[in-house]
Amino acid sequence: MIAKILISILIIGLFLYSKLLPYKNKLNPQYKKIFDFFNSIFSPIFIFFKNMIKPFQVGYGLSIDMSQIVLLIILLTLLIFF
Repeated sequence: MIAKILISILIIGLFLYSKLLPYKNKLNPQYKKIFDFFNSIFSPIFIFFKNMIKPFQVGYGLSIDMSQIVLLIILLTLLIFF
């Protein structure tokens, strides 16, 4: 039960992290601390995945960073099995 709650929080954190990343310098101090917490979790994981998984090209000069999608799939899979 606790594992499902933690994984759900990580999924929500991943969503908010991806939405707020471009605006991290404009966050209020209260939300900046929360963002930095999730950044400390996700940043090493994304660096690890970026070395293993190449961006997926979806158009001319346009590609998607697959590390966030792979992490989301892993978290959703863990949520199903716990």
